[in-house]
Amino acid sequence: MIFWQLFLAFFTANILGYGGGPASIPLMQKEVVDHYGWMTNAQFVDMLAVANALPGPIATKIAAFAGYQQAGWLGLTVATIATVAPSAIALVILLKVLNHFKQSSTVKGMTLLVQPVIAVMMITLTWEFCRVSFDSIGYWQSLFIAALALLAMTKWKVHPALVIVLAFIYGGLVLPHFTT
Repeated sequence: MIFWQLFLAFFTANILGYGGGPASIPLMQKEVVDHYGWMTNAQFVDMLAVANALPGPIATKIAAFAGYQQAGWLGLTVATIATVAPSAIALVILLKVLNHFKQSSTVKGMTLLVQPVIAVMMITLTWEFCRVSFDSIGYWQSLFIAALALLAMTKWKVHPALVIVLAFIYGGLVLPHFTT
């Protein structure tokens, strides 16, 4: 039963995750946290932070971690296949169809009008992450780290992976001195 649930959770999230890995993260969060209860929201945020620090596609890392956590190596395999298969199959089919109808106003409208929906999904996920951060390390620490990360990535052009590593270091060395 767990293997079917793993397959269904990640297949569904990735078949509906228009826009790639980042767009499927909120859908995975709903499946993993809300629907199946395999993790708490805080655990999902922690897992996502670690997954972002590692190389490779984010959706595949989330699926691999959750699959392994729930059912070992076979669970990892099932969840990863469920994550990769929809994209690979859909890519081949959709590219053929879209290429054939690329001048159609309907196709152009479909691809443009789904973007606001993806933006709202990402904003909702960001809000959930902020709530977890505020609850765990406090409002001011969260805002300080977020502002510093924003400056580092936009003004100073620091790679996001390095920003995550620096946040890990800050969290391990500095943050414990601010909490009881």
